[in-house]
Amino acid sequence: MPELLSQAVHGPVFYGALASILSVFAYLPYIANILRGRTRPHRACWLIWSVLSIISFLSQLYEGAGASLGFAAAQAGSTTIVFLLSVIRGSGTFMGRADGVVLAVAAIGVGLWAITDSAAYALMISITISLMGGMLTVQKTYWFPDSETMSTWVLSFIASCCALLAVGPLDWLLLAYPMYLFVLNGAIIGAWMLGRLPGARERQADMSIFRSVRAR
Repeated sequence: MPELLSQAVHGPVFYGALASILSVFAYLPYIANILRGRTRPHRACWLIWSVLSIISFLSQLYEGAGASLGFAAAQAGSTTIVFLLSVIRGSGTFMGRADGVVLAVAAIGVGLWAITDSAAYALMISITISLMGGMLTVQKTYWFPDSETMSTWVLSFIASCCALLAVGPLDWLLLAYPMYLFVLNGAIIGAWMLGRLPGARERQADMSIFRSVRAR
């Protein structure tokens, strides 16, 4: 009995459930701050993330993900909600030429999935593009650290760690998505910390002045 209890508490199912719960709770303060006008999500970034997180969830489902699947589902649902809110209360472009290219490449990945009967193509393309799109938020977080809800990224970082543990036996295809989010969330946290250093604050002030002059 103690051995079964230990497996339940420390096994993939436990970490998968914890990753899913943390992912949902991570986005609650983010969504609340969007509605209050304190956080302004980048529209193009969240458009890319929402579409590609859905592709990632479906590809993991197809490849037979178990305990870690709830984490991918929570990410897909949460990013879609944030994108819908960003349309009204976000910042940046909505659907530029570059965004169209990104989504076209994602469609190619889905096409390769259909042709080869392997979700690996769609998953790898989605992760690569998502990481590229995520650099927009990393850059914005550095220049404007107060524009992001840091508790969301910290909880998401912890959730991605739990999701890695939820995969169980070594499977690089199933590890790829939580590993990508582990790197991205860590980069955003790092950008926020660097953006709050005294020297960075001076550069941010200069950037704000420069933008206000260009807007006139």
